[in-house]
Amino acid sequence: MRFDVLTLFPELFEPFLRVGVTRRAYESRQVDVRLWPLRDFAEDNYRRVDDRPYGGGPGMVMLAEPLERALAAVRADRRGGEGTGVGPASAAAVSDPAETSINAAIDASSGAAPVAAPASSAEPVVIHFSPTGRHLDQALVRELATGPGAILLCGRYEGIDQRVLDRHVTVELSLGDFVLSGGELPALAMLDAVARLQDGVLNDAASHQQDSFSDGLLDCPHFSRPEVLQTAEGEMPVPPVLMSGHHGQIARWRREQSLAITLRRRPELIEIARRDGKLSRQDEQFLSSLTADKRRL
Repeated sequence: MRFDVLTLFPELFEPFLRVGVTRRAYESRQVDVRLWPLRDFAEDNYRRVDDRPYGGGPGMVMLAEPLERALAAVRADRRGGEGTGVGPASAAAVSDPAETSINAAIDASSGAAPVAAPASSAEPVVIHFSPTGRHLDQALVRELATGPGAILLCGRYEGIDQRVLDRHVTVELSLGDFVLSGGELPALAMLDAVARLQDGVLNDAASHQQDSFSDGLLDCPHFSRPEVLQTAEGEMPVPPVLMSGHHGQIARWRREQSLAITLRRRPELIEIARRDGKLSRQDEQFLSSLTADKRRL
């Protein structure tokens, strides 16, 4: 799969793509990340990509024309299927197609109606990161992890000229109800979540199957050595069931811990799991016992 990232700060991605266990996905090109510096698509000597908003107000708005050129170049490169590598230098090398070709692509679509429906299967999905977007969740990550990739649009300042969003964006995504300085951090978070689901990336192929949200619930607690942790408040042993070697009891303990934590911290996820038929009769009995005994919540 291929992700093209349109950003003012490609250098933010460089170390991320080369460290940690997920680097395997990027090095092998299972997740092919290509960085496109937006200033390479500005026409003036100052490489300007932003200006004051019409109507007044604070801050600056990212200009439409550099973004239109960048999107046209990305789509042309994807149709050509030629590799450009990862990094600002290689991205810049492909951001110099003939100026007439770029302008022709912009002019040809300048009178089109705003895109309200998802892009066709022939065109890549364009993802814009915004507080107004849908919350990124594991279900969407799994969908992206088995798809062809997307174009990631990382905004900055007060935002992106709305005409670009109306014409090109397929879906808007948010990490939560808070504001960041730009779309780079959400893009990095999404890339990491997608990369770790690729075959061979994690040391244990089953690791991600036990993650929070893998079955709609929060993950259970985990313990490692020492068996007994000495603290100022006293000894803190590992739960005995985890030392028992009884795999069935361990699995059930982990399931019940996951149910209890989810009910306590994210009760709405319990209702969703119940609606989707992901709770067994044994699960429901355990949840009923928790509800009856408020002290256990």
